[in-house]
Amino acid sequence: MNEEEKKQVHKALAVNCFNAVWDLLDKTDRTPEEDMKMIHTAHCSRYHWGEIGTPLEFQRGEWQISRVYSVLGMGQAALYHARCCNDTCSENGIGDFDLAFSLEALARAHKTLGNTGESEGFRGEALEAAKSIEEKDNRDYFLSELDSIS
Repeated sequence: MNEEEKKQVHKALAVNCFNAVWDLLDKTDRTPEEDMKMIHTAHCSRYHWGEIGTPLEFQRGEWQISRVYSVLGMGQAALYHARCCNDTCSENGIGDFDLAFSLEALARAHKTLGNTGESEGFRGEALEAAKSIEEKDNRDYFLSELDSIS
């Protein structure tokens, strides 16, 4: 297999895994086995993006891993990956929708850990960042996700 074919395989696997994680996140009656599959699949997507992607895909992969861990109540892991997500934005000048979601990940992870003050602080930063999301549909979607942090 040549390099271009390897890149195509990594991309296909990264995308398919990312989408499979969303299917599991959306499922309301996951089994413990599906929870474990969701963790592994999120990491698999990020691994494949790490082989061929850009900082944007790295950031989105870290965001998804953080979301998975938050949903599963694993706050320390969620916070670790939320920080990786946010650091990738900072180090690479990534803004707009992705920056706002990196702050959402931090707010959600802190909420999962019971750190209400930190969660509210990052929620405020995320609301501020939302003002810079250019596309209204993206901004509305982001705000609905931010509001889902309970």
